[in-house]
This record gives sequence, structure tokens and C-alpha cells, in this order.
Amino acid sequence: MAKKRPQTKAKRPQPTDADIPVVGAREPCPCGSGRRYKACHGRAAAHAVTELVQRPFEGLPGEGDWVALRELVPAATVELPLKGGLPEGVPSVTLATVLPMAWPALRRDDGSVLLGLQNDTPSGDISRDLADTLRRALDADPGTPVQARRAPADGPRMQDLLDTEGVFEPVVHSGFEFWVPDPENAAPEVAASLERANAAAIPTVKLTGVDAAYWCETPEKNHLRWVMPYPEERLLDALARLHAAGRSSLGEGTRLVGSFRAHGLTVPVWDLPSAVTADDVEKPAAEFAERLATALVSDAPLTADERRARGGLTNRQVTLS
Repeated sequence: MAKKRPQTKAKRPQPTDADIPVVGAREPCPCGSGRRYKACHGRAAAHAVTELVQRPFEGLPGEGDWVALRELVPAATVELPLKGGLPEGVPSVTLATVLPMAWPALRRDDGSVLLGLQNDTPSGDISRDLADTLRRALDADPGTPVQARRAPADGPRMQDLLDTEGVFEPVVHSGFEFWVPDPENAAPEVAASLERANAAAIPTVKLTGVDAAYWCETPEKNHLRWVMPYPEERLLDALARLHAAGRSSLGEGTRLVGSFRAHGLTVPVWDLPSAVTADDVEKPAAEFAERLATALVSDAPLTADERRARGGLTNRQVTLS
């Protein structure tokens, strides 16, 4: 007798990762495995969402200003141009350093959108989180804030939504009155938030002669914080060459004291006398930019004095993000 062939069940087509929608971590995984989402396809999604993007604003116009508004500037706004133009019923989209009640975004009564930049983000990619918030704000009902959530791992980034050929021109404000069209008649909770924010704001001015440099006033001394787009190691070498040669200051009484690291860029910081205003530092900053450009192209080995200067600058670095 002929042997019977073992019967096999036809295999069901297996869904790909791209077919699996994002659901709550404790919900059953949509793939049908019977496991919770976080223990199944949610693992890969969580890794994709939490993986740190070192330079989230790279590729956007004004990358240095994005970093400054995220980390250094209290009150500022920027009009954002969208790819394909603004949707119907949305007269404008404005990026703001911070919004009342720390809202991620707000759809105003007139349909315009305010997008907050200085919010905690649930993933390691600020650009993707901002893009998710912006898309939801564009669809929100007028007069409603947008709440935070985890962005889909495959969602767009700001580089996908914005017109990258457009300009990025921050407007620095002395306070947060831009939050509401009529501050005197604002809701009590918004008025209280506005008062607290104004009390904590440090006077800040954006320099006009160089990119992404911000003067600020503090009780004891003033500072210049300058976000620079150059690779960190090359920039530190150039700053060390100028520092060792006594050419790193911005005039009498000023001093290069260290730098911040923020979102993949380096932010040198100068101490300024209290009497030095933003206007006073415009010309010295432009002259320093020329000296720095020359130092950046040098590939000569650092001298002993330059290595010591570099070590001092490195020891005075603070990482913000």
C-alpha cells in the first residue's frame, strides 16, 4: 500500500512589521500572537521611538536657532512654512519656545496653530515628536490644546512637513504676551501661567550680524551664547588656537568661559560685563567670526599652549541634551 502523505496546513501570510498598528503597551498585539503589544511587536517600535537622534534638527533651515530656542531662549516665535502650503482654515503655524500650561500645541479660535518647542518629548527624536504634535494640531478643533502622546515610530519628522527651502527667522520677545490675543481678558489659569513665565524670563536679544548668537542679561553679568554648526572636535581645536593666542575674547572685560553641548551642536559661551549690551557685542562678534573661520581651516598640530587651552575648554563643557 502506498504511504499516506502527511497533511500540512496552509500557512497563513504573516503580517510585516509595517502592517502592525501602534496600540497601548498593555493591549493585545494586533499581530494575533496573544501576547501584549509591549512584549511583541511593541519591542521594536519602542526601540525605534526611544533611540536617541543626536541632531534632531539637522536638515532644517536655521538648525542653530532651533537648538537655541529649544535650550537657551525664554520667549521667541517663528512662523513655519509647510510643504504644499497651509491647510484650509489654518491661517498660520507658529513655533513658540513654550506655551501656556506647558501645552505641546494649541489650535487657536481663529484656526491658527501654536507649536511648543520646550516640552518634554516621549521619544529620543524631538523632530518626530514635534511633527506628530503638529499634525494633530492641524486637525484639532479651534480653541483646543493638543496633549502629549508617543509618536508612531514610522511617523514623519519636521523635515518631512516643513518647507526646507523656507527661512527660519526667530522673533525674540521680552515676555509671553504672544500667547493670547488679549492678555487682559485671558482665562484665570492662562493669566497665572503668563505671570509666572514673565517673572522667570531672562532678557535675551538675538544678534543680527552673525547666525544663532544670543545675548542675555543676568543679575551679576551678561553672556553671549553662540550655537555653532561646526564638528565639535574641529571647533574646539579652532577655539583653543584663538584662546592660546589671546584672540578669543569679544572685547575688554569679556572672556570665553566654556561651552554647552546641545542636540549635536556646540555652544561657546562668553562672560560679558554688565554694561555690555547686545548692540555693543555685534561688531566684536562679527570680527570673531572672521578669526574663527581662519582658525577652522588650519590643520597644523596643536602646540603645547593650545593643547592646554583646549583641555581647559573641554573641562568647562556642559551637556544640555
